[in-house]
Amino acid sequence: MSERTATVTRETAETSIDLTLSIDGAGTAEVDTGIGFFDHMLTSFARHGLFDLEVDCDGDLEVDDHHAVEDVGIVLGEAFDEALGDRAGIVRYADRRVPLDEAVAGTVVDVSGRPRFYFDGTFSQDRIGGFTSDMARHFAESLAMNAGLTLHLEVEGTNAHHEVEALFKALARSLDDATRIDDRREGTPSTKGTL
Repeated sequence: MSERTATVTRETAETSIDLTLSIDGAGTAEVDTGIGFFDHMLTSFARHGLFDLEVDCDGDLEVDDHHAVEDVGIVLGEAFDEALGDRAGIVRYADRRVPLDEAVAGTVVDVSGRPRFYFDGTFSQDRIGGFTSDMARHFAESLAMNAGLTLHLEVEGTNAHHEVEALFKALARSLDDATRIDDRREGTPSTKGTL
């Protein structure tokens, strides 16, 4: 099996991002976005998905956290898309539910090549440190649209920190499951022959 890695750079007037992803990693992360809670979530995403992830993001945080979080989602999605290549041999589908204390989050993913995004739930508090809670939803949508995923998410709880963290962990676990190589499969998991 070839190495499933990608390095993506994005430069705009709002952000400068360098990101490296290894899908078949050990869960290591070196992350610096300037947003402490977001760094924590990306590190958790890498750890629980067993992805190796390096992210360096210089964003216009003097405005707010929106551009940095959105653009990291875009670049991470592009990295998954590139690293997966033709998606030959992958499991393709996965679903996971992950609890964190009173909160629970669920994800269903199809590595379909047809980007769609659905979200059900609300976050109990508007902010978690320097992170706007709803940016978790927007991050996941940006990731799905740029990785070519059909992604359904749901979350419930009473503490936004727990809700967002459960969501990132569930997303990581489902993406790890869906992107695994199935040794029984030859070629792309589609009757069309392509994803």
